[in-house]
Amino acid sequence: MKLGTQNQAFFPENIKEKFQYIKEVGFDGFEIDGKFLVDHLDEIKEAIAETGIPVYTACGGYTGWIGDFIEERRLNGLVEIKQILEALQEVGGKGIVVPAAWGMFTYRLPPMASPRSLTGDRKAITESLVYLDKVAEETGTTIFLEPLNRYQDHMINTLADARSYIEENGLKNVKIIADFYHMNIEEDDISEALHKNRDLVGHIHLADNHRYQPGSGSLDFKKHFNTLKEDGYDGFLTIECRVRGNDPDAEYRQAVKHLRESLS
Repeated sequence: MKLGTQNQAFFPENIKEKFQYIKEVGFDGFEIDGKFLVDHLDEIKEAIAETGIPVYTACGGYTGWIGDFIEERRLNGLVEIKQILEALQEVGGKGIVVPAAWGMFTYRLPPMASPRSLTGDRKAITESLVYLDKVAEETGTTIFLEPLNRYQDHMINTLADARSYIEENGLKNVKIIADFYHMNIEEDDISEALHKNRDLVGHIHLADNHRYQPGSGSLDFKKHFNTLKEDGYDGFLTIECRVRGNDPDAEYRQAVKHLRESLS
């Protein structure tokens, strides 16, 4: 398994320096913002060539959710995701992380009454995924469908929720991304859920139980990594977290050390 990272505020702004920093800290790849990739494609190609650090995945960078309540925004988002997948194809990237939506609505906070039916939710997401499945096939990439916790999205919360869309629609280029932070809220047991869905889990996001850097909370990363090993997972483990502490750089490096030790 390989360690990846998203961007952090304390990373260098210059693109080549950013990639060099990621390599120096000890990461194996970069999960990049999709719009940033599209807007700086040539510079990113050069940075990859110089450092050997691949852009494995993209996350974010589009303006409409696949399950958006507003149809025009949903369709615009699909156009932007297609552009990101085409850019990923150019740099040898694997795919893009896509939740149903983020922060659009939750049954756990007022008004607690969705403007759309559950049937309407499923129709919107299904149409989006069927379209993106074809785009992914054309670009040799993968859609990583991400379940979020109930406080951030009301449509896809567990790995089983994501699995149902893939199986019911016969999607060949859609896999599940398992995010330990969201799973800690939604799954009865992280390792059990990973094992049950081992045939469809294609990417991993890491944060500790409170969304801060791995090793600063209570999650047993070694236990869950062992499950992934036993099930033959050999993809990326990508940190997606906030960082707290007086020295973010030192805290982040300590998180990498903790994860490497948990992998050993």
